[in-house]
Amino acid sequence: MKFIHTSDWHIGRLFQNIALLDDQLYVLKQLKAYAIEYEVDAVIIAGDIFDRSVPPAESVEALNHFLKQLTDELNISVIMISGNHDSAKRLSFGASHMQGSGLHILSNLHDVTTPVTIHSETGPVDFYGLPYHDPVEVREAYGCDVRSYDEAHTFLVDRINEIRSKEQPSVMISHCFIDGAEESESERPLSIGGADRVSYEPLKDFDYVALGHLHAPQYKGFEHIRYSGSLLKYSFSEYKQKKGITLVEMDQKGLVSHQHLALEPQHDLRVLEGTLADILESAKTDTHADDYLLIKLTDKHDILDPMGQLRQVYPNTLQLERSQYSLASGSRLKADVSLKRSESDVFNDFFQQVTGNELSEAQQALLLETIQQVKNSNEGKA
Repeated sequence: MKFIHTSDWHIGRLFQNIALLDDQLYVLKQLKAYAIEYEVDAVIIAGDIFDRSVPPAESVEALNHFLKQLTDELNISVIMISGNHDSAKRLSFGASHMQGSGLHILSNLHDVTTPVTIHSETGPVDFYGLPYHDPVEVREAYGCDVRSYDEAHTFLVDRINEIRSKEQPSVMISHCFIDGAEESESERPLSIGGADRVSYEPLKDFDYVALGHLHAPQYKGFEHIRYSGSLLKYSFSEYKQKKGITLVEMDQKGLVSHQHLALEPQHDLRVLEGTLADILESAKTDTHADDYLLIKLTDKHDILDPMGQLRQVYPNTLQLERSQYSLASGSRLKADVSLKRSESDVFNDFFQQVTGNELSEAQQALLLETIQQVKNSNEGKA
């Protein structure tokens, strides 16, 4: 039994007002190629299939076309759960009729103890799905007294553990935030103040746990409790992450292996840092000049239209920062503005704290000249 674990497709997402649908379809073609190459029996999507609860029509059409390729053309089963970005009811429209074609959409909390069983040459494997849920939804569905995300998640996992067969391997699919795992800026918080964290402990007895919600590929607690990560980099905080999917192999005894398979984006997300002159020069030999870029300029002097110059060589420059004006997190500019100090003294302090440098003689002379001009102008008005 081989299956692909993937999550957080966010079909229809915009990044800095750029539609990413073509970029997403580009890597989904690679996912399909992996499915063919490794002859997988199933594809598991652990939530956040769409980027919003009411996705654009073209996003729905694109997903429908891709799933049809997997289930009809390749005869590969697909199991997906709803994430916090999805509308569980909209996503599951017609779910009961689609099971016959090999598409299993698990978004109903009442059905979490009913597994999808996939058969292969090495025997059957049971897949249980926990769609995204909050404590209120679990209380309403089961009439139980759970108050936190962790209590709600543990309650549902315990229900599954009570009934699941120990005679054949089982896989848990869950869309949640495991406590202590690495998060990214592009993820929508499930709650305020970290109350959304859940424990990995109740999950440890499953043969494999396919997690969704966090965008960095990683495991937590045990190596078989894994996040596959998102299809693409959805924020510049993720620019160092290696995006991909997870190929999982199981036999009648349980987990055999898992490996990360890389996805190569059509446009990578990169961060470039240096002087404007150096970056413009490096662009001449950059074979990926159409990547989505955050550029941090280290120039210490004024530049005329730096964004315009950069976009001539890097057309997808999306964000520009001047690093000499970047202050450390939590820092504050301090200046003594008492009457005992002159205007130039105050400005000298400000300039040094912002840039880390002292004014040059020419800059100091220009400052004093400007201050005197302002004073003369004010005296004339008086």
